[in-house]
Amino acid sequence: MGETTVKSLDDRTTPSSPIVAGGGRSWLRARSPRRPRIWFEILLIAVSYWVYSLIRNAVPEQKAQALRNADWIWRTEESLGLAFEHTVNHAVNSVTWLIVGMNYYYATLHFVVTIGVLVWLYRRQPGRYAAFRTVLFATTGVALVGYYLYPLAPPRLMNGQNFIDTVLVHHTWGSMASGDLKQMSNQYAAMPSMHIGWSLWCGLTIFFLARAPWARILGLLYPTATLVVIVATANHFWLDAVGGIVCLGFGFAVAFLLYGAWPHRLPKLVGPVEPAGVPVTGDGTGQAPAEAPSQDAEVRAGDRDAAEAREERVSSGT
Repeated sequence: MGETTVKSLDDRTTPSSPIVAGGGRSWLRARSPRRPRIWFEILLIAVSYWVYSLIRNAVPEQKAQALRNADWIWRTEESLGLAFEHTVNHAVNSVTWLIVGMNYYYATLHFVVTIGVLVWLYRRQPGRYAAFRTVLFATTGVALVGYYLYPLAPPRLMNGQNFIDTVLVHHTWGSMASGDLKQMSNQYAAMPSMHIGWSLWCGLTIFFLARAPWARILGLLYPTATLVVIVATANHFWLDAVGGIVCLGFGFAVAFLLYGAWPHRLPKLVGPVEPAGVPVTGDGTGQAPAEAPSQDAEVRAGDRDAAEAREERVSSGT
């Protein structure tokens, strides 16, 4: 009673928000996926990134504290026997084509791959799009707290450690934290690394949702390669990457609380939003079927992959 349902296009019925007398928070765990609207998503992403950049760059550049924090991070890594950033930075810098490629990787893929995954989700996985987008936004939002509370200089700006700023040395167009673009970015907002937070979001999204084994492997390799790049270009310590992973974990927790399930467990597709209080069923009549079809029982049993494979065979006419 008091609960409406939405019939998804991949033969799954998902709960919609229940009607709760006097309000309450139970809707947080019963919210159903909705079909995203392209104009709203473009506007939301553009405004959100603008606000993120504005706030990030508005955080005071506490140079002295940021350098002290960098020294502490470096000593901590040395005590762990894992202070390898200097070695990687100098080794990769000795191979010109490799470090130049990494400079451009650092400057571009951060945006290109993330936007590409969002577009793929919007087109191919609309039922999961909003939840995964929520993960990304929550991850980015909590990172702002880290920038404010823990100013941190990147290795290339440390005093006396002889790190190489690879963008300056090789005169490549690259990081907004180096060269001609450095005035557009907060120089001391290295913790956490959103290059890792965003790339791991991309990698896990592809790993969980892609069918092709090679795509899933590439999904896991992408954040791994990004870790090498941020260290080799002296833009981050590896502990900054740990900070990015923690932020991503927070993002997934927020999405789980909002949707009542992990994003990849939500239905792949969604149908049209139903009128208030009227269940939408497979025949579009608003009446519940007398008997659930066998494939629904299969989905309820959790055999999601089999149901989606059947859907693809039907749509392809095989």
